[in-house]
Amino acid sequence: MWQKLIQIWKTKDIRKDILFVFAMLIIFRIAAHIPIPGIDVTGLKEFFASNQILGLLNIFSGGGMENFSVVMLGIAPYITASIILQLLTMIVPALERLSKEGAAGRQKINKWTRWLTIPLAMLQSYGFITILQRQSQLDILTNLSTGQFARAIVTIVAGTIFLMWIGELISERKVGNGISLLIFAGIVSGIPVALQRTIAVFDPAQLFNLLIFILIAVVTIVVIVIITEGQRNVPVNYARRIRGHRAYGGVATHLPLRVNMAGVIPIIFAISIVLFPPMIAQFFVRAQAVWVAGSAQFIIDLFQNQVFYGIFYFTLVVAFTYFYTFIVFHPAQLAENLQKQGGFIPGIRPGRHTEVYIKNIVSRIILAGALFLGTVAILPIIMQPITGVSTMVIGGTSLLIVVSVVIESMKQIESQLVMRDYDGF
Repeated sequence: MWQKLIQIWKTKDIRKDILFVFAMLIIFRIAAHIPIPGIDVTGLKEFFASNQILGLLNIFSGGGMENFSVVMLGIAPYITASIILQLLTMIVPALERLSKEGAAGRQKINKWTRWLTIPLAMLQSYGFITILQRQSQLDILTNLSTGQFARAIVTIVAGTIFLMWIGELISERKVGNGISLLIFAGIVSGIPVALQRTIAVFDPAQLFNLLIFILIAVVTIVVIVIITEGQRNVPVNYARRIRGHRAYGGVATHLPLRVNMAGVIPIIFAISIVLFPPMIAQFFVRAQAVWVAGSAQFIIDLFQNQVFYGIFYFTLVVAFTYFYTFIVFHPAQLAENLQKQGGFIPGIRPGRHTEVYIKNIVSRIILAGALFLGTVAILPIIMQPITGVSTMVIGGTSLLIVVSVVIESMKQIESQLVMRDYDGF
């Protein structure tokens, strides 16, 4: 391990790329602490501490929301736009054809994703500011004029575009995905604050609970690594073909089917759905109609209930895991490609039988991946009563993102090392 790190540092190009990435992440963290004028930051932090739904959204913004910073939305609108375009690519035939046109098609889709990010950022910033204005009991946001309101929205949208640009600059360095690294930096930045709070309220009587917390955290990281890298290898043989005086094929290989094909996208989908009802209900809490205000308050209280929140969140993650996997993975197309290339699974007839066989395997391994993602999503709800440590919570989603980003970055850096070590023939 140390030899690998020394080799990375001695490679000038990779060292420059890594230092550039660190510089961009530092700029992101500085921007996350530049607040927009007209906000009571102390009251805002209390509001986020009392609202677990918005607190979850604050994690993905790297703490920018509780500071009401210029980058308070993080890159959430860009992620939402990417997911929308990705789903439309699977549904709209014209977009599907465009995605298969190579670099030109992907470049056009990326351009549309950037344009879609702007109205989504405007909509989210408007909704968030409106919610804060309705929290009059906390006096979070002073009365904004129309001009101040508009300037705040423009500033927040500009901050999102700025982070999107930084993310693309990082991705060009080939040491990791820029958007993922920005989320990674936001999550990791909260660790020192959590440690400081834990030390400040440390009680020797809680030492055993703290050790249990650390043990569970280590085990969780190990399990996440195992599941993230886990895959089912389906054996595939290619028939031997003779053309002229040469023989082609006759190769035995395997088809890798990952346990967690969907990554963290189902969790992001589920978070969007979980956030939607209570955020909409916030607009109607002070409605003149008694039954409307009562219904809105009931929805807010319902989603604040730990049991309901956990069950609903877990169910959504499992359902979206199946939904997203079957959208992006096509057993029929895979079976057709194998048949065209002369490949077959031993003991399984090509064509329809291969499609059914692959579909059955995917259904079984998706069950394990879906239950894993669902458990990871509700891990803080399960572990906090067990450990009794309230200042540090095992964020399963956060750990999953951090581990996935680290693995992805290490693979890209290692591939660059291999490329530079290759001497040719």
